Amino acid sequence: MGYRIVDADDVEPEPDRPSECRKLSGPADLDKMAINRFRPEPGEEIPLAYHYHDDQEEAFYVLDGTLSVETPEGTYEVEADELFAVDPGSPQRAHVADDADGPATVLAIGAPPADGDVHPYEPGDE
Repeated sequence: MGYRIVDADDVEPEPDRPSECRKLSGPADLDKMAINRFRPEPGEEIPLAYHYHDDQEEAFYVLDGTLSVETPEGTYEVEADELFAVDPGSPQRAHVADDADGPATVLAIGAPPADGDVHPYEPGDE
């Protein structure tokens, strides 16, 4: 058996990200899923690009604030205590709207981990 506690605030934020991103999988010694905590401010994105995955399922659980998720079908508004799930092959861009009252705190979970599985998406490519 193995157990670990990871304090997200003790994990250094990733450099060169559009918003604060703390990758928790490594410090938790998890290799079958990716877990990241994001704190985007108004106008900031979570991903590096509008994208989709071939195999990875993603879930965004909003701890506080409101997360906007742009998709080819429209934009979803995800409130605190709501979960937004994304199937493989489904393009999305998660962000906090420019006119939001404040930042959001979001736990992003993906499985399996996405090394080489992420593809940029350009609206209108369909």
